[in-house]
Amino acid sequence: MVENDIYTNDGTTDIHKNPANKQKTGKWKACRYILVTECCERLAYYGMSTNLVNYLIVRFNQGNAAASKSVTNWQGTCYITPLIGAFLADSYLGRYYTIATFSTIYVLGMALLTLSAGVKGLKPECVEDVCHPTAFQTTTCFIALYLIALGTGGIKPCVSSFGADQFDDNDEAEKKKKSSFFNWFYLSINIGAMIASSVLVWIQMNVGWGWGFGVPTVAMAIAIAAFYFGSSLYRLQMPGGSPLTRIVQVLVASVRKCNVRVPADKALLYETADVESSIQGSRKLEHTEKFRFFDKAAVKTDDDDTANVNPWKLCTTTQVEEFKSIVRVLPVWATGILFSCVYSQMSTMFVIQGNTMDQHMGSTFKIPSASLSLFDTLSVIFWVPVYNHAIVPIARKYTGHERGVTTLQRMGIGLVISILAMFVAGILEVIRLDYVRTNNYYDLETIPMSIFWQVPQYFLVGCAEVFTFIGQLEFFYDQAPDAMRSLCSALSLTTTALGNYLSSFLVMVVTNVTTANGNLGWIPDNLNRGHLDYFYWLLAILSLINFFVYLVIAKWYVYKKVADQKQ
Repeated sequence: MVENDIYTNDGTTDIHKNPANKQKTGKWKACRYILVTECCERLAYYGMSTNLVNYLIVRFNQGNAAASKSVTNWQGTCYITPLIGAFLADSYLGRYYTIATFSTIYVLGMALLTLSAGVKGLKPECVEDVCHPTAFQTTTCFIALYLIALGTGGIKPCVSSFGADQFDDNDEAEKKKKSSFFNWFYLSINIGAMIASSVLVWIQMNVGWGWGFGVPTVAMAIAIAAFYFGSSLYRLQMPGGSPLTRIVQVLVASVRKCNVRVPADKALLYETADVESSIQGSRKLEHTEKFRFFDKAAVKTDDDDTANVNPWKLCTTTQVEEFKSIVRVLPVWATGILFSCVYSQMSTMFVIQGNTMDQHMGSTFKIPSASLSLFDTLSVIFWVPVYNHAIVPIARKYTGHERGVTTLQRMGIGLVISILAMFVAGILEVIRLDYVRTNNYYDLETIPMSIFWQVPQYFLVGCAEVFTFIGQLEFFYDQAPDAMRSLCSALSLTTTALGNYLSSFLVMVVTNVTTANGNLGWIPDNLNRGHLDYFYWLLAILSLINFFVYLVIAKWYVYKKVADQKQ
């Protein structure tokens, strides 16, 4: 057996920094631990976050708009902090050690939140369902929440990329399995979310917040244990140095040579003679025609010493193409922000809307409004295998594409479904308000209209996730330069952060504009006297505009080409 059949060809190593043995490391035998880790971590996250808006309303006396903004700001931070984890993973620590480090911060935050919800002195005192939080108790709660935001931020950009690293891109048999990994990865997320939105939310509303946050803390501890158990089977991609430094080097070298003419023969651009790229953990990339100004960074001049290259003056073609890859994905990335804004409504406006409806199943059992997100999870669990085993084979017959459709087409389908979800949510609110007006139910806390009328909007959001969010995972991993994959995963996650911030901004603007001159506004504390439907229409219209912009960007986009691949 030749050496190439024994070891991976993508530069990965085992935990002991030896070349990764194909038979002993990676593939599904390593991924099962990663999937268990992700499932338990998401159970912990969603077990704490799904019902957070009600926790802030009940325990900290925040109104609907204030609680919604607190949650979306916190969730936004959870998806901005991945930039920190990604930078450390790609530059210095690698994905394995970044996950290990930030998991510790994560579980400390979860433990503090549990204590603040269940220990006398740390939890607010409540008398006859009215709580009286002190400044210290509020501060403790939010310190715990933002420790969790930092911990989850270090993990998020690394776990999916770390799982994909277990499949060798240079081995066709392994490469085909990678697309399935992203589908199963997202399925594991939703299994954790399903348990959180059903069992844990019920515990929080019926047993107590201390127990309701304590169980997710234990789940996070299990996630860490599962991750470490698989250590001997993992393939590790070595960090390639600071990606930000390489990006700045291309910019500086391009500006320095702004008056230099790019040769017509692109083979004359500078590249190392070695088979491997000079960037550790990265393969060479082929030249592309877009953003030709930056090719100037790779033009050799009489002042350049190719024997002792100064990367601030002369960059390799691969380094320039790395930078171009990042620039190319940015417009696609930007169109994901509004989708994430729509998605964030599940943990805010959908829950608040559900609070006004009849939550009973039968005569005695009452389902918490936040538990309706279970139907989003069930939708994902339904659509992932359907997509894998039905949609992809059928689409492949017509398109000839290995994955059935391209990742850009997959994300576009999800954007359309998200628009439908907002229209369905708006229509339900119109019907609900008409029912309130007809029966004069304005001052009822809950009206006799079943909360299960919300199921279609949750189901549509789940379907949209399968197309757009999983499509994003694949797209940003595939289109990222090898040594920037954590950074690009973090970049995709920042759409969720900015989507949450956008939601907070829209709520703030809508509240300020619609409450002028003493009006109640669209989103008052008593939704029976508001117009939440107008807010849903606003999101639907913005999403439609966003979709048309996406179509233009998708038509313009050129996929990355690795130097040794043939089109």
